Parts: sequence; C-alpha cells; structure tokens
Amino acid sequence: MTAEAAGERPLRIALLSYKGNPYCGGQGVYVRHLSRELARLGHRVEVIGAQPYPVLDEGVPLTELPSLDLYRQPDPFRTPRPREYRDWVDALEVATMWTGGFPEPLTFSLRARRHLAARRGDFDLVHDNQTLGYGLLGTERLGLPLVTTIHHPVTVDRRLDLAAAAGLRQRLSVRRWYGFTRMQRTVARRLPSVLTVSGSSRREIIDDLGVLPQRVHVVPIGADTRIFHPAPGREEIPGRIVTTSSADVPLKGLIHLVEALAKVRTEHPAAHLVVVGTRPAKGPVADLLDRFGLGGEGGAVRFVKGISDTELADLVRSAQVACVPSLYEGFSLPAAEAMATGTPLVATTGGALPEVTGTDGETCLAVPPADAGALAAALSALLGDAALRSRLGAAGRERVLSRFTWEQAARGTVEHYRAALAGFPGAGLSRASGTSGTSSDTKG
Repeated sequence: MTAEAAGERPLRIALLSYKGNPYCGGQGVYVRHLSRELARLGHRVEVIGAQPYPVLDEGVPLTELPSLDLYRQPDPFRTPRPREYRDWVDALEVATMWTGGFPEPLTFSLRARRHLAARRGDFDLVHDNQTLGYGLLGTERLGLPLVTTIHHPVTVDRRLDLAAAAGLRQRLSVRRWYGFTRMQRTVARRLPSVLTVSGSSRREIIDDLGVLPQRVHVVPIGADTRIFHPAPGREEIPGRIVTTSSADVPLKGLIHLVEALAKVRTEHPAAHLVVVGTRPAKGPVADLLDRFGLGGEGGAVRFVKGISDTELADLVRSAQVACVPSLYEGFSLPAAEAMATGTPLVATTGGALPEVTGTDGETCLAVPPADAGALAAALSALLGDAALRSRLGAAGRERVLSRFTWEQAARGTVEHYRAALAGFPGAGLSRASGTSGTSSDTKG
C-alpha cells in the first residue's frame, strides 16, 4: 500500500551517498534498494551522490555531486590537473589525500550542504547514508530534519586493520587513513536520529561513537527476494562454495576461508571457491593462494567481479554452500541473499551475523570468527550431506522472508522519517510555501 492509499502525505526525501556503487560495497546496495522501495511506497526520493555513482532502479533520479574522484581506477591516488580544481573544497580533498588521509566523507558533506542550501524548498528531510561529515550538521539550520544511517562504526574496521598492520610505519599509515573517524565520532554524537541495521551495530554505535541510546534505532535491511529466490530444478555444481569479499581487508576474513578450503580439499577434492570480488595482486590472501597452490589458471579459487544482481543470484544458486567468513559484520547482505536463494550457509558469529542467520543451528552452520579449522569442518559437513543442505537452505529462506526484505526496511525507515518530522520545529513549511530549486546536473 502506498502512502497516499494509506491516507498519509508522501514525503520528499534527499538521500545522500558519498560512495554509492553497489558493486563495491554494502552502502551502494543499501541506497539502491531502499530508494526503490521508498519510491514504490509513493514517496519522492532523490539520491544525491558522488563517485563511484550509485546505480539506481528506474524511477529514482540521481543528482551527481562530483568529487575529484581521486581513487578511481586505473590511477588511484592521482594528482589532478590544475584546471580540474573548482574551489577550496577540491583543494582540501587533494591536500588530505596527499598527507595520507581519506577526505571523501568530509568533502562530500561540504558539497552536499551547499547543494541542499540552494534547494532547501525541494525536500522535506535529508537522509544521510554513513557520511557523518561536518557539513551535514548545518542541514537543520536550512529547515531540513536530518536522519542518518550508520551501518556500523568505521572504528571497528580501524581496530581490525591496526591489529593486522605489520610494523610501526604501517600502523601509522592506518591511523592517518582512518583520521576521518574522529570527525564521524564528533558528528554522530550531535545527530538527532540514527538508524542502524542490527542490534550489534547499535551497541557498537553507542559504545564506540558515544551516541545516546535513545537516539539509535534498529531498522533491519534484507534481500531482494524477487531476484534472490530458489530456482526450480536448480543444479548444484559439486564442491562449489561461494563467498563475497569486496575488499582484501582483515574484516572480511577471506584469508581464513582460503586456509579452510585447503583443509576441505583433503576430504573433498572437488571443493572449490568462487569469490565475488577483485583478486588481490599482493597481500596475505595472494600469498596464501600461492602457498597452497589454489590460485592461477584453473586453480581452486576463482574471482568474479562486475556481475549483475541476477548473475549473482544465479551464481549463489549454483553453489552447494555459501560462506560468510567475516570477523565482523554490521548486518551482512551476502548472508541474507544466500539464504533467500535457499542455498545453505556457513557463517561466523562475528558482529551481527547471528541476528541475521539465527542461533539455533536450524538455518545456518555457525562457527567462531578467525577459526579456519571450524570453517573447514562446517564446510565439509555440508558438502557431504545433501539432506542437511536441503534442510538448512529451506529454513534459511523462510527466515529471510519473515524478517529481512527491502519492503519491510523501507516501511520501517519511513516511520522514523515521520517521527523526525514530527519532532522538528517548522517542518513542512518549505513544502507549504511552494518554493523550489533547480539542479542542472540531475540525471534521470
């Protein structure tokens, strides 16, 4: 049922995304699916984003708010040509990059505030997706309530990367790169309404960022069950294990899965791993692939990237087992999507994963984080037991359908939009005045 059919006023929402490509991380997936479902509920949602630009469904407009795109491939950490500089924000972006920091959350927030100030009559509220930049603290002075999603505090990533850093020089580099987390902590404490995707993330936000508990609300996300669903008569490829690892970072635990695969293959020689992500050219995972002889042409580990949602669903359905080996997850879309297809899942208990996968052993085989032996045992158990695979897969899908869909996420989010508007002095006045702004860079 749409908002109008329910007798409610449709909302005009500015959804901000400083990093929105759905093929390079969960933030882009969130923006794409939430915006689509908000539009289906009858709301007017406009995504305002920087590179890599979001990929959106038909009917959701995108306004491009370009950065200097300093990390683009094939020339990351590039130095822009003088003619590329437009203003002092560009200079700040380059200076921060040159000194080893990560500027995008701050500089996007400054550009977004400037854009919103020119269009304050176009929106009822602003929804920020994890930018947490200083510039967004000014949105309420523009007459726009601010709701912010924090998937999980990036301080968690920082801790894990520091723990994995080798030597003083690398630790100092990690500290500088994550310097923006100080800003995010300061901003988070001043936010009136924070949404997050799990109880685990809520606790981390309260503990790590110091946000008052009454300001943090859980709205679970989920899978697009129209795409991620069982296929009648699907054929499993013997020994296939599928995982998603969009970045070669300790947080995702890929190194432990590679080690587990080497153990599994002593019992199940056909076992092989398909990783949805980019093959690392160097680093711990690349070293381990060489050590066990699992990489290379025709090896037991294959990487795929740039595939569509439909292709991803087909890939997951082709596997006998899906695996999420992460040390920590704020939610885990790959877990929900695998369960939605009816593919049996092995996952760690890191972060929010037990909230998604269940804790009774009926919907997932759960193992401790960073335990390659436990991963290997669980994978071997599923590869060797078709009945167990069938039972876990069916129960996993039912869990997702009952708890974790994007329509449910959109409806829960709208409830918090309306609460933010109700508590905001003067909210809705800009709509009543009939003022509006224009943007020449809006892309349909």
